Amino acid sequence: MAAYDADSSAGGDLAYDPNFVPDSVKTFVVHLYRQIRDKNVYEIHQMYEGSFNRLTDRMFRESPWPTAEAVAPYVDGDHVFCLLYREMWFRHVYARLTPTPKQRVESWDNYCSLFGVVLHGVVNMQLPNQWLWDMVDEFVYQFQSYCQYRAKLKNKTEEELQLLRNFDQAWNVYGVLNYLQALVEKSNIIQILEREKEGLEQFTVDNGYDYQGGSNVLKMLGYYSMIGLLRVHCLLGDYRTGLKYMAPIDLSQQGVYTNVIGSHISTIYHYGFANLMLRRYGDAIREFNKMLLYILKYKQYHQKSPQYDQILKKNEQMYALLAVCLSLCPQQKLVDENVSTQLKEKYNDKMTKMQRYDDEASTVYDELFSYGCPKFITPSAPVLDEPLTNYNQEAYRLQLKMFLFEVKQQQLLAGIRSFLKIYSTITVTKLAQFMDVDEATLRTILMTYKHKMHSTDNDGKIVSNADIDFYVDDDTVHVVEAKPTKRFGDYFLRQILKFEEMISELEKVQLD
Repeated sequence: MAAYDADSSAGGDLAYDPNFVPDSVKTFVVHLYRQIRDKNVYEIHQMYEGSFNRLTDRMFRESPWPTAEAVAPYVDGDHVFCLLYREMWFRHVYARLTPTPKQRVESWDNYCSLFGVVLHGVVNMQLPNQWLWDMVDEFVYQFQSYCQYRAKLKNKTEEELQLLRNFDQAWNVYGVLNYLQALVEKSNIIQILEREKEGLEQFTVDNGYDYQGGSNVLKMLGYYSMIGLLRVHCLLGDYRTGLKYMAPIDLSQQGVYTNVIGSHISTIYHYGFANLMLRRYGDAIREFNKMLLYILKYKQYHQKSPQYDQILKKNEQMYALLAVCLSLCPQQKLVDENVSTQLKEKYNDKMTKMQRYDDEASTVYDELFSYGCPKFITPSAPVLDEPLTNYNQEAYRLQLKMFLFEVKQQQLLAGIRSFLKIYSTITVTKLAQFMDVDEATLRTILMTYKHKMHSTDNDGKIVSNADIDFYVDDDTVHVVEAKPTKRFGDYFLRQILKFEEMISELEKVQLD
């Protein structure tokens, strides 16, 4: 990473000297280096999550940290430590400032070097899971950011265009996928998770750490890379492939992915969105519900976390996507009462509009999808010789078009469903009259309902998403409605907890 002069620094701060290392930064890097060498994971985590952010707030709000070359003499010039430091350096630039085109390329080079050491060298470190997750998450984010940046050609300077030509392999989609795939394969994480199911490993019990004196770095980077691959394929619109990469991780159980809040949310958000786009509405509703309930219960514990704003943003996006899922596939029994209450407060009016399937409903679907979806990317490099235009929104428009086309295909399903809820049996002739269509069209609508309310799961089995099923026999439609299981125990437990809270509040009251 080259040193930058004052007027080319990311923050534009004229006082910034990339080679000046304040005493507090010297103390920080020396201590961090020592703790990494001693494999003191707890202390590393405290410095990574606490000290680094406090120093940033105090000294580097509008300028980068000192360069890796400047701090290298204080850490014995350690190559791997400098790669880790640069990774944090660039992450700070992306989060607080605006990276220059050259910095975007240099960050790619640093990730290539860092992952190269992990894949082909001997890494004898233990790093906090939070840091290892952030590495993979930031790697995918910077790839997404570069694709968006590269696709905005209209106001590019000649210098920027030349840089795109010279470094056309930077953040190449095949390179990004290859690194993530290589980390999965080299770490043997799939085999480790399989052995854990047979009781031969304690990966989840140990939170991925190696308590025998080894390293957790490759193993955990491989684990988080599966989640990274899900995210990348969601950005590319290849949802089926993304879900295949997640197959080794059992989302029905507590796992290592749940121990870092950012990893937990990213996993469920992208998993739920992929299922939504594949018409697996039931799976999407279940996972969104679990995550939203978790955030509702534990949000206050993350208020001081640097990821808190991101947690709130993803929380709102998942409520929007849950509203979409429930409008396309009414499965209220899959949603917890507390989540349902929050959802009604936020989107009750819009969900009512979406049930109508008119032009206004289409507008609401457009709005909620646009708010809740990931920032899709076009991974191919632009043709720089043609008239320069912006095409960074093309991938999003294509996914939106596909989604709204799916919604339009289901326009008549709300009507047919409302009649099926009223009758247990009804003749095809009578139902056609109610629907104001001929019998042939009605049979087509019934077949469409069957098709749209069924999907293929990860094992290739056809599963139903409908709460109402039916069959046609002798020109009569027979309705089979799933009876929701009433869980009285849950209701009483909730009321007991509320009663106990009231008693504890009353006990605090001081009477004169």
